[in-house]
Amino acid sequence: MNGFFARISPLRALRDLRVFLAGRGPEDLWFLAAAIAATMFLIYAFAKDSYFEKEYRPNIVYVQQWKLDRTDAEIIAQQKIDGPKKAAEMAARKAREDKMLAQFKKLDDQLTRMGI
Repeated sequence: MNGFFARISPLRALRDLRVFLAGRGPEDLWFLAAAIAATMFLIYAFAKDSYFEKEYRPNIVYVQQWKLDRTDAEIIAQQKIDGPKKAAEMAARKAREDKMLAQFKKLDDQLTRMGI
């Protein structure tokens, strides 16, 4: 393996490239630059277009297990605990929906003004 790296030297490669390019005309160098630019553009375009969505992971809601022999008093007491939490969640959901509807209304009004 040492013989392989002894035959290949970066300095010799650069010297060989310089000699090769010195023997070419200016139009060859322009085509070389255009080919390098086109290749870099394609690599950039493919890299930019390679975005993909994350894997769908559903929001799993686990339900609390209840005893079958609960009394009505226990059920009512639990509902009093859970009631404010549920009301707050519903209010937050309603606020998010209202905000989204307002954004859609604003966009629709802009498109209407533009005649679309």
